[in-house]
Amino acid sequence: MIILQNELLSATISPNGAELQSLINKTTGMEYMWSGDATYWGKFSPVLFPIVGTLKDDTYYHEENAYKLPRHGFAREKIFAVTQISETEAVFTIESDEATLAVYPFAFVFKLRYKLNGISLSCTYEIENPGTKDLLFSVGAHPAFAVPNAKDSKYEDYFLQFNNPEVLNTYKLEAGLIGTQTEIIATENGTLPLSPTLFYEDAIVLKNLESTCITIGCKKHSHGLRFHFKNFPFFGIWAAKNAPFVCLEPWCGIADSTAHNQELKDKEGIIKLSPNSSWERSWQVECF
Repeated sequence: MIILQNELLSATISPNGAELQSLINKTTGMEYMWSGDATYWGKFSPVLFPIVGTLKDDTYYHEENAYKLPRHGFAREKIFAVTQISETEAVFTIESDEATLAVYPFAFVFKLRYKLNGISLSCTYEIENPGTKDLLFSVGAHPAFAVPNAKDSKYEDYFLQFNNPEVLNTYKLEAGLIGTQTEIIATENGTLPLSPTLFYEDAIVLKNLESTCITIGCKKHSHGLRFHFKNFPFFGIWAAKNAPFVCLEPWCGIADSTAHNQELKDKEGIIKLSPNSSWERSWQVECF
């Protein structure tokens, strides 16, 4: 495990999947991350690469060849090489190899850079194309935050506050694929009360949010977190059934639609990175 620390926060990241597993406010002792209890869901904050969500029939086509990838790709199961920059910063890296090329025929270098700054933790995805042809990929986050995260509070005491008024038009999932039906989820002045029933039909899947920050707050106490994200065209909100957490998931990419032709180049949200180019996106968690 890699531990980053400053005077206010402590973060623990596993090289297995470059997965953030703990984020503690050292002043209050509050743990912001979900515990990873496999009774509900045995992950903490998986990284989604080189796809986000589910492929139709778990299969995509590229240059007339068929390839299979599991939901959310393979990065979350890879052991990342670690470069410890300082007490407050570390970089986790995987590169294309024989195993990845068999299922994903692209050269890549994929890095996650975690950094503490005051009461915030940032995660930056850095992707390089060292190959001679375009790199087609998607990437996304899946951090699960503990709800409730304080004594004498329950799940229904918590809420999500969007920093812009939002009409939450969620795309209904059909066996993990984006279906044709949508549903409006009501908010009041950008506030969405949390309830386990929100997720009984799978994730809330959103496109083109106006907001760039979502706060997890509680009616019973003044502590929480602000989750900052920019330039992620898709967003998921999810929890396992009756589980004490909520995932805030900014995505550059999305699951296949039920009508998708399975061509990777035509996949909604797919990013095309030219040879010898690089790309990055970041999100931040501000703890209070």
